Amino acid sequence: MDTLTPLPLAYCLRVWIRQISPMIWRRLLLRGDHTLADLHYTLQIAFGWSDEHLHRFLLHGREYGIPRAGGPWYTGDAREVRLDDLGLRLSERFVYEYDFFDHWHHEIRVEQIGPLDAATSYPVCTAGRRAGPPEECGGPRAYLEQRQRYTLGYLARRIGLILDPETDVETIARCRAEVAQAEPWLDAERLDRRTINRRLRQYAAGDARWRGEVVLADGDVADGHVYKEGP
Repeated sequence: MDTLTPLPLAYCLRVWIRQISPMIWRRLLLRGDHTLADLHYTLQIAFGWSDEHLHRFLLHGREYGIPRAGGPWYTGDAREVRLDDLGLRLSERFVYEYDFFDHWHHEIRVEQIGPLDAATSYPVCTAGRRAGPPEECGGPRAYLEQRQRYTLGYLARRIGLILDPETDVETIARCRAEVAQAEPWLDAERLDRRTINRRLRQYAAGDARWRGEVVLADGDVADGHVYKEGP
């Protein structure tokens, strides 16, 4: 008599970036048959990272990652390890590090483990706060310093100088450059969960457009095809 293969479990993970306050965090749901590589790409999408830098998971005394030419050696290949294989427990924590120069350490806590929901598309981001840090801003300390600098008041003062007819050309050029640098920081408090989940659906469907900086909306045209969102 054949033994039935057990259904994968569903994992609810709360993830936040260490050393940043107010906290930047996400709540993510994944299937137990998702691999750590799937979790890696889910985190890249959820925090707005570009997957241009090295990463690793630190879990149960082992390092997991996706091997790259010239990159570090891992004790486990993230593409071959499923969440269900890890023996995770409620409230257990582990670490995901991204970019070994800027050192973005993400704390991951297991909030719930239970049966799959047939109505849910996995992976999915169900909650969170604040946009992820700009990719090359220098790490948590540099991020906090720049976030304090690039405020709406700072931007308003620069725009005021640009519009002032008495401002010299050199100052206008400098202010325009500063306004351009400030732009990524203006939405630091805004979490675009709709875009995150659209990209996660693209990833789950094997649609390479999840990697693009410009995420297509329903009805947009790309390469002669009209993009339609899934259910």
